[in-house]
Amino acid sequence: MSTIPVQFPATRMRRMRRDPFSRAMVRENTITSSDLIYPVFIVDGVNQRQPISAMPGIERLSVDLLLQVAEECVGLGIPVLALFPSIDASLKTADGIEAVNPDGLIPRAVRALKARFPALGVLTDIALDPYTSHGQDGLIDTNGYVLNDETTAMLIRQALCHAQAGVDVVAPSDMMDGRIGALRQAFEERGFIHTRIMAYSAKYASAFYGPFREAVSSAASLGKSDKFTYQMDPANGNEALREVALDIAEGADMVMVKPGMPYLDIVRRVKEEFKVPTFAYQVSGEYAMIKAAVQNGWLDHDKVMMEAMMAFKRAGADGVLTYFALDIARLLKANA
Repeated sequence: MSTIPVQFPATRMRRMRRDPFSRAMVRENTITSSDLIYPVFIVDGVNQRQPISAMPGIERLSVDLLLQVAEECVGLGIPVLALFPSIDASLKTADGIEAVNPDGLIPRAVRALKARFPALGVLTDIALDPYTSHGQDGLIDTNGYVLNDETTAMLIRQALCHAQAGVDVVAPSDMMDGRIGALRQAFEERGFIHTRIMAYSAKYASAFYGPFREAVSSAASLGKSDKFTYQMDPANGNEALREVALDIAEGADMVMVKPGMPYLDIVRRVKEEFKVPTFAYQVSGEYAMIKAAVQNGWLDHDKVMMEAMMAFKRAGADGVLTYFALDIARLLKANA
């Protein structure tokens, strides 16, 4: 048994908190630009910049303007850009076939980014909701139920389309059963052995996604429908561990928990249980809440932004997809 005194006054916990130098000496977690993944919404056209009302400071950008953002990310040390499309309603169909178009918006953006910034990581979302006329993440039957295996077949085509364009990481966000194994097999068979999979393994049927659905123009298509039959019930935690275990077994390189801060208990459990690269998505609703509170003068923007980021790191996240990525990286650089 230890003989070190553990009671007051021999132990004064505030001693190490007194000065900045000693606080720095014992700080358990730190934030760097390499912890960040920056999600960007893109649209067709040239010199297009479309504000998103529910996400102050975030815009849909055409590919030419996306390249400017990518250049800043490279300069700030942000290692990965995540791309999300907002396509014209005329291209949306029940089967979401535009998702597999090799000359579609996402493949063109991937090619442009990799040509200009080959060392910058590019991540793409694998799901059909931006492309379907009904707003669901997959193919539906006559009752509106999302079909698992038929959807997975389309996701394979979508992922191969992105891999052929040169994407570094695909991130299946659809929550179909077995899709990670199917994607991994398809990549192996076609020689895409270096294409990484970041599985949305624990993606909850959350109310925090509203602004995102506006950003990718799927909210109107979805209407009053929901995604409870494939995204996870927010009441469940053990189920998340089963989902993660399955995705790892099927070949996922990284796993993700979504949303972020309301589910930090899941982040912690996943990291402790599996000890694999674990990421969290600070989703649009989390971003919008902080921005709204800041605009009302209720919170300090930078302090709350950084405290939230530290919460992810403390919970065990290896990295965070966050709309604050540029702001965080700029602040880190200014304070370096």
